[in-house]
Amino acid sequence: MAELNQKVQESGKKKIRSRKMAPKVDLTAMVDLAFLLITFFMLTTTLNKPAAMDIAMPDKTKGEATPPVLIDENRTATLILGDRKFMWYHGDFKKPIAFSAKPVDIDKRLPRIISQLKANISSMPNTKDMIVLIKPSKEARTKDVIQTIDALKHEGITRYVISKTQADEEKQLLASLD
Repeated sequence: MAELNQKVQESGKKKIRSRKMAPKVDLTAMVDLAFLLITFFMLTTTLNKPAAMDIAMPDKTKGEATPPVLIDENRTATLILGDRKFMWYHGDFKKPIAFSAKPVDIDKRLPRIISQLKANISSMPNTKDMIVLIKPSKEARTKDVIQTIDALKHEGITRYVISKTQADEEKQLLASLD
């Protein structure tokens, strides 16, 4: 326990003036308690595991050029990301099976549209699974790309590509959004 040390005045005839000593508090018990608490919290807390996404990057070695892979249009959906909004189309850009007529807010409608696209693509004959092409523009935020990937993973879509190249028609479509 903490105790307060004070000088006790001796009884006697003669009073001698002496300096008054300041009271001192013994803090040993409080320091012991602080170290016990620090040790307790260090041992009982769990550290956050860093959340990271696995990304397969293309090989940049200069070897034989591989021929482009042809993909069925019925399986593909393209999301063109702009500044907090996106446009989408199913199939080819010039002859889409379905498309958005106006820009859609990413925060409000992205998961719903992805689930609708997945349902439409899985209902088509001879389609295995859905392939999503994510095409962010220069105005797109990193948060929007991550939110899109999270929505795809939530729907169980494992095949998606992030492309930095956009066709001229897609760039004009994004320019008309602003």
